[in-house]
Amino acid sequence: MKIVADLHTHTIASVHAYSTHMEMIKEAESLGLYAFAITDHGQEMHGVPHPYYFMNLHAIPRVVNGVRVIKGMEANILQRNGTLDADQNVQNTLEFITASLHMPTYHDEVSITACTEAYLSVAENKNVNMISHSGSPYFKYDYETVVKKFAQKGKLIEINNSSIKHKPDFAKNCIEIAKLCKKYECRVAVDTDAHFITQLGRAQEALCMLEEIDFPEELVVNASVENLQAYMKEHNIPLI
Repeated sequence: MKIVADLHTHTIASVHAYSTHMEMIKEAESLGLYAFAITDHGQEMHGVPHPYYFMNLHAIPRVVNGVRVIKGMEANILQRNGTLDADQNVQNTLEFITASLHMPTYHDEVSITACTEAYLSVAENKNVNMISHSGSPYFKYDYETVVKKFAQKGKLIEINNSSIKHKPDFAKNCIEIAKLCKKYECRVAVDTDAHFITQLGRAQEALCMLEEIDFPEELVVNASVENLQAYMKEHNIPLI
């Protein structure tokens, strides 16, 4: 298995990432990626761009150097009711939104019940496509309940390569989540969470984990151009 797109990446606009948009595009081209999504952090994270940055991403052509550049955001989930740090105007402007829980930006009770409610609420947001790096032991949730809901809603659950590669306490949870996605036929995206060009598109640890549990390739939206284009058409994301 391989990935033809990386749907969770960061540029220098996030301050704690280190590559420009054009550097990421050129790296995606050199790797032969069909697409990648720019998903810089939302407003509650430290050192992030102004909302105008997200609303003006249309300035970047959809296709640059043969790579489909998907305009997105990694929005922060602020509360258990699923509130995000992006207003409706910003959300409506973007092509792809992944939502995440981060310690500096979540302002509510931290418990399995609260985190489960947060993800279930996010599942109801029509603008959210995916949740990212949800294997965090700090933000543990009822995996089965959430995976079933995301499968029903056609939402994606990310298999985050960085979590598996660098965080053993995340990795075991990622395996459990992936097995439930297989059980309930919930689609996933295998992403790098790249903060520098040398990470872009390189998701071998996550792919190996999925192969070890015999995860169906048809459930990985970025495992083939056909899978990704079908998902994009389903969610009205232009192909070009």
